[in-house]
Amino acid sequence: MSYRASVGSQGYRFADLREVLAKASPARSGDALAGIAAQSATERMAARIILADLPLRRFLDDALIPYEIDEVTRLIVDSHDPAAFAPVAALTVGEFREWLLDETTGEAELAALAPGITPEMAAAVSKLMRNQDLIAVARKCRVVTAFRDTIGLPGRLAVRLQPNHPTDDASGIAASMLDGLMYGVGDAVIGINPASDSLPALASLWRMLDELIGRFEIPTQSCVLTHVSSQISAIEAGLPVDLVFQSIAGTEAANAGFGINLALLHEAREAALSLKRGTVGDNVMYFETGQGSALSANAHHGVDQQTCEARAYAVARHFKPLLVNTVVGFIGPEYLYDGKQIIRAGLEDHFCGKLLGLPMGCDICYTNHAEADQDDIDNLLVLLGTAGVNFIMGVPGADDIMLNYQSTSFHDQLFVRQALGLQRAPEFEAWLASMGLTDGAGRLLPASPDHRLLADLRRRLP
Repeated sequence: MSYRASVGSQGYRFADLREVLAKASPARSGDALAGIAAQSATERMAARIILADLPLRRFLDDALIPYEIDEVTRLIVDSHDPAAFAPVAALTVGEFREWLLDETTGEAELAALAPGITPEMAAAVSKLMRNQDLIAVARKCRVVTAFRDTIGLPGRLAVRLQPNHPTDDASGIAASMLDGLMYGVGDAVIGINPASDSLPALASLWRMLDELIGRFEIPTQSCVLTHVSSQISAIEAGLPVDLVFQSIAGTEAANAGFGINLALLHEAREAALSLKRGTVGDNVMYFETGQGSALSANAHHGVDQQTCEARAYAVARHFKPLLVNTVVGFIGPEYLYDGKQIIRAGLEDHFCGKLLGLPMGCDICYTNHAEADQDDIDNLLVLLGTAGVNFIMGVPGADDIMLNYQSTSFHDQLFVRQALGLQRAPEFEAWLASMGLTDGAGRLLPASPDHRLLADLRRRLP
């Protein structure tokens, strides 16, 4: 089915719904690279005019990627909840935007709606929204998850402690971990991106994390961000695995490029649940995503990168994760060229994920060959903090020496907490106070030279 619209004296024709969505997207380098971006601002506006008048039901009837060839499409269609969709079933995309922004639409209405919204609906309405609209709606969405502490409660922001090391050196990782803990970081997860993929090397990391968490009774969870098949093997070998990690994408073909499918993710989740390592909840999965992943695998089927990203959230939602992290600027300027595009993508991803009922976090980051800098990161940090993001990254010095990209530092989380009045996960906040690292209001206290954490670090260093 083709679509037509005019802007001024210029008429435009779009071949199908995929083209309407792609041409309605805010400008970004990935869609231009794929040859599907609008060629002008007027063409983009024509696509948005069409999109605003489309019934939301159209996305239930017109699959962007055919049901028969894509298991993500089948998951989206088969898991759709018509009863949850009913309050907005008669609306157009433009009317849906107004419904979302209406002050009478609150947390309860949005939570009830989430199972009835498809990723394509979320992506479509986001393309009609200004940045402030994305923030206004996302901050009304509340998604709470738990494992050893509780993530996503009102007025709280969690942080992943990311103590990566280019050679998986135990002393270097331990130094970064303990440094982060002294700064009040780590309530989302202590997560290591390993340099090695050998099971003996990975086993030492899992054991080190488990020993540290157990020694100090830290109410947090660990994760070694290796391939999901290695994590299943680790669980079978009796290793202390808390969260199971995997990068995911929005098409079956892109996920195949990661070496995964829905059945493998189900197997991994069941394996992790069997360990019963959570104390306050059983959300055992940690997913990472990023706009451009399907395009980089030549697996996007002509669908724009932001809509593909939203489809990845259907995969995540199915497995009830503790954390979903859009690593927004990591894939590079081929997909998000500069700070403006990275900021917009971060707000879109957070909005779409929260609307779909996901515990969304963001690695607010960029690579060194992108047209971006730390001022852009500061801006997005404040915007996402205002939007109610569940968690961000805590990287020593904001510079990941293993993955070679720029993110947010231990100091950045202190700034945004102070600026926006945000606390940590309650169990973690109480632990910091019990360790004498914070006062009753959650403010950091100077640590004495003989503090238990520092003594432990000295024991681990050569």
